[in-house]
Amino acid sequence: MPSPRDYYESLGVEKSASADEIKKAYKKLALKYHPDRNPGDQAAVENFKEAAAAYGVLSDADKRARYDRFGHAGVNGPGGGGAGPQFHDLGDIFEQFGDLFEGFGLGGGRKKSRGGAQRGSDIKTSVTIDLKQAATGVEREVDVPRKKSCVKCSGSGSEPGHKPERCDYCGGQGQVIQSQGFFRVQTPCPACRGQGTIIRHKCNTCFGSGREDEKVSLNVKIPAGIDNGMQLCLRGEGEAGPNGGPRGDLYVDVHVRPHSVFKREGVHLLCQVPISYTQAALGSKIEIPLLEGKTDVELSAGTQPGEVIRLRGKGMPDPRGGRTGDLHIEVQLVVPKKLDSDHEALLRQLAAMEQANVMPHQKSWFDKVKTLFTGEEGEDK
Repeated sequence: MPSPRDYYESLGVEKSASADEIKKAYKKLALKYHPDRNPGDQAAVENFKEAAAAYGVLSDADKRARYDRFGHAGVNGPGGGGAGPQFHDLGDIFEQFGDLFEGFGLGGGRKKSRGGAQRGSDIKTSVTIDLKQAATGVEREVDVPRKKSCVKCSGSGSEPGHKPERCDYCGGQGQVIQSQGFFRVQTPCPACRGQGTIIRHKCNTCFGSGREDEKVSLNVKIPAGIDNGMQLCLRGEGEAGPNGGPRGDLYVDVHVRPHSVFKREGVHLLCQVPISYTQAALGSKIEIPLLEGKTDVELSAGTQPGEVIRLRGKGMPDPRGGRTGDLHIEVQLVVPKKLDSDHEALLRQLAAMEQANVMPHQKSWFDKVKTLFTGEEGEDK
């Protein structure tokens, strides 16, 4: 499946575009490719959907920030069928952005629902994984509390054998007009809350809401290379909609625990490896840990503290489908805090050869006590 186009490119705007510029660009494209203006043109429908997917991300500040940082992977999720918000049909687009078409004589404008089915709310949960699981991908099970359509009344809210009745207060319109001086204001009906119907015989299971609580266990497929803070989307796994409407979506925030050895920088990993002075000066073969297993690395003679060695392809997979990152090994020189007498003698000989100015030898506490009793005073105290 080809990779989706860059969302900014889809809308024809720069990455620095303001929210108003993004909205204006989408509106222009949506009107151009609207199905009512292009009957039977499937290419126009696909362009219409592409523009809606781009606008669905770039019009949301949080989604736009994730997209700018991670690309399509930052707003992509299992079940989505691609990057960003996916629309099952044109009705989904009209439901979400239909208000933009009002006043143009085109289909899809939002209409007040009077007892009709409505899409359910989106819900959110989270999972925590370790760096190794993030590198290989993993499946996790999450327990999600949510609303489902009431089994007894099939989501109608009425006891079996009864149906919602027309609201007498608004005459089934769902709206009432109130006069305030010279102004007339249309507001949702306070009796039926804009539904246009009243449930007089409420279901004794859901008490007229049409929904009841449930707790489900869902399997979440976490793709390889996912980074801390990314979000997955499971389409149709959110709340059931009122009046038997379709479910919303479930968003899963992914948290990756810090690793004790590796630090992640995008698709690259950083590992700090301690070596001794002799290993740095003479060269050595050292063993390096990997996320999977280990490998040997040869240090050349004269390796300097802070020097970085790169192992290609030993980092993290790119969640956007690019090449795997690298492992960067930073060499750190470790100076021993304690030396035995032989080790110290050798280092002093080396210092003399290098003509280095070092601290003189210090007597131990026992040597000083012995001097105190024998009365022998040395140069070092």
